[in-house]
Amino acid sequence: MEIPPPELDLTTLRPIKLLGEGAMGTVFLVRDPSSRHPFALKVVEKHPLQSKPDADRRAYRELDILARISSNHKPHPFLPSLLGSFESEEFWAWAVPFCPGGDLNVLRHRQTERAFSPSVIKFYAAEVVCALEQLHLMGIVYRDLKPENVLIQRSGHITLTDFDLSRTLTPKSIMTLIYSDSELMEDAPSPAPDQTPSRKSSYAIRPSLTRFLTFNSHHRQNKVAMVAGGGLKRAKSSRVSPVSRRNPAERSNSFVGTEEYVSPEVIRGEGHEFTVDWWALGILLYEMLYGITPFKGRNRKETFGKIVTMEAEFMGKPTALMDLIKKLLRKDPSRRLGSERGAAEIKEHEFFDGLRWDLLTEVVRPPFIPGRRGDDGNAAALECGNVREYFRRRRSLAMAMGSEEVVSRRRMGTPVGSPAREVGGAHVLSFPEF
Repeated sequence: MEIPPPELDLTTLRPIKLLGEGAMGTVFLVRDPSSRHPFALKVVEKHPLQSKPDADRRAYRELDILARISSNHKPHPFLPSLLGSFESEEFWAWAVPFCPGGDLNVLRHRQTERAFSPSVIKFYAAEVVCALEQLHLMGIVYRDLKPENVLIQRSGHITLTDFDLSRTLTPKSIMTLIYSDSELMEDAPSPAPDQTPSRKSSYAIRPSLTRFLTFNSHHRQNKVAMVAGGGLKRAKSSRVSPVSRRNPAERSNSFVGTEEYVSPEVIRGEGHEFTVDWWALGILLYEMLYGITPFKGRNRKETFGKIVTMEAEFMGKPTALMDLIKKLLRKDPSRRLGSERGAAEIKEHEFFDGLRWDLLTEVVRPPFIPGRRGDDGNAAALECGNVREYFRRRRSLAMAMGSEEVVSRRRMGTPVGSPAREVGGAHVLSFPEF
């Protein structure tokens, strides 16, 4: 039986900082008087100014998936736990643990050449593969893998975030395709909790160890192959709605997908399933290795054209990592690595030789461990008593200044409120009294 998450009381949650703001919601760093550590709170207004027509459905979808992930007896180390939720006539809201290390995009830009070494890529890639494996075993297609959605926990390990673009496939047809339907949720409802696949992922938590790269192990993780439930079908619509990637700060605050990670089958308007996540993994590994994505064009049309027709270009002597990326970026999803046996195929690739998958969670010295104060220094400090007060003041300000400027500030990544003022080197939102 699935236990619902605790209900949040927005009147007692004190916003500390504004972590991000976008078309699909606002994320705060908040503190609860009864909790020792602050946590992240995502709030979606049900009837906001200039809201998207499917905002409620996407919010419900993300909350539903987070609840399913958290309902497992043992939390997955690389997926978020739902700490609590709230719903009223005005808001959807839910809380997840705060990740003070920022995201992979921010971390990559801190590197000397804005790229990671192969050993660092192996560590983060392995944890992403484990997270995707668990989602796929639950019948969930993630569909929004990108550096901004790979967060660094306090321990230095990763966790995925933002599930509003994810979709659920029923166990009966778990390998049949889903549609590129502009996120309108016209398909069948999600399966009941007792219908989800019961297969367990291949990681295991062991007593504390410091290394997971030990010897040249041929210990492989054997997984039962997923059985295809049907052939490819034509999509209801070939439309997609990603946005271009700009500077790191703006990208970090984004709540939507990015065109550089869209798979060929989505662009062609064909049905797609779990292999879209393995394509996105290939793009992610390429960007981590070279600091750029392989198919970026001058505009969306050119980018999509390159994705469909061109092959990724590699520099230097061929390596196992390059071979892995090539196999993940095969245009034909039926030939893409992971199309037959899912994550098991990727784990068996030579790039991961010597990696102890069962010891990943016990690595006590990941490549990067956040400092005590975390990586929220760029977030805007807030001067408001609670979350409700923040939105009340924002609505009042919107009426005073006009909706166009509010929308413009959102697009620019500027917190919606009166102009920020400097207090002790930190940006503090100063609201006028109404």
